Amino acid sequence: MAKKGLLMCVCQGNCPSFQQMNIFDVGNAVRREKLVDYVAIHPQLCSTDGDKFLSTLLAGDATDELYVAACDPTMQVKMFRDALETAGFSKEHLHGTDIRNQDTTQAVASIEKMVKGE
Repeated sequence: MAKKGLLMCVCQGNCPSFQQMNIFDVGNAVRREKLVDYVAIHPQLCSTDGDKFLSTLLAGDATDELYVAACDPTMQVKMFRDALETAGFSKEHLHGTDIRNQDTTQAVASIEKMVKGE
């Protein structure tokens, strides 16, 4: 069975586009619904330490499919390219959804739709 992980990025936690949601409630809802095997929050995945976090996380065998809830999914692929390459993780197994300017309920729905492939 594929191991699925969810990473949520909140643009340092002070970006106005993330103020309508409670990121911890989002993570708990996804965890309770058992949509993925683990949930993690990073303050800024597009930063240098975000690259290090991603490449370290993905270098092992803990993740087969990675779901990222953050900014624009196209930008995610571009921003994470080096970390994915370093870890040997195929971008075909990276799935993204944009949760900016959503409230908690909307963000959970966006993540559910992404994970279920809808």
